[in-house]
Amino acid sequence: MKPVAIACDHAGLELKNALMKALEGRVTWLDLGTNSTESCNYVDFGYAVGEAVSDGRADRGIVVCGSGIGISIAANRYAKVRCALCTDSTMARLSRSHNDANVLALGARITGLAVALDCAEAFLFTEFEGGRHQLRVQTLNKGI
Repeated sequence: MKPVAIACDHAGLELKNALMKALEGRVTWLDLGTNSTESCNYVDFGYAVGEAVSDGRADRGIVVCGSGIGISIAANRYAKVRCALCTDSTMARLSRSHNDANVLALGARITGLAVALDCAEAFLFTEFEGGRHQLRVQTLNKGI
């Protein structure tokens, strides 16, 4: 398995680091920053993960900002990226099994560590079901 690209802005740093530590040994990480609590632009970090997934350096990614909204919008600007903002493990599991989402967005100010870890595990270890969902994902990919 390729590494999982992960990035955050200053608001997501603590959660990003906690997820990386909790999943150490089960996931290889491609850490694309930030590594500081100094104010920074979430767009740059959403773009970094979007680019890594789009160009094939990573099959999946995780992005974290305060709400998860801005960084998910940034990641979704890239071809081949299907970034899902999830607030519980059911959303994360369904984003993978039904939508073949390849980037998970989390809001550090919205979702606590235990739930975020449940989301990350569901996202990382759930496979796409294909079948009736395949045509929908192919339709999403039109124009790429």
